[in-house]
Amino acid sequence: MGYVKVKVKIRNIHKPELETEMELLADTGSIYTILRRKLLEELGIKPRGKRRFKTADGRVIEREVGAAEIEIHGQSAYSVVVFGEGLDAEVLGVTSLEELGLQVDPTTGELKPLELLLLFEWLCCYGWVVG
Repeated sequence: MGYVKVKVKIRNIHKPELETEMELLADTGSIYTILRRKLLEELGIKPRGKRRFKTADGRVIEREVGAAEIEIHGQSAYSVVVFGEGLDAEVLGVTSLEELGLQVDPTTGELKPLELLLLFEWLCCYGWVVG
């Protein structure tokens, strides 16, 4: 299939005029979107906490995380972003894709709409009562 590259807009949630457009590799093996710290700081995005990650070689590292608005094909969502350091690759993670209602089609290597499920409707159809 090869790599799936996607044009995205990254924006500051609190100051939407601070945005940039870039191309990212859609990485379905990465939970979060990873962007260079310098880019996030230029957009005024601040760290909101830290998360621990296991690397391919088994080490455990810690990275700061924040929140950004991510837009693809006119659809946008707020998403957790990792403040990338050093040699960290910039990627579009699966959480951001799912928040946008998108998935990578492995046969075409393109993004396509994700089938979204609404559990409440299913429960009501089968006579289950919720709260």
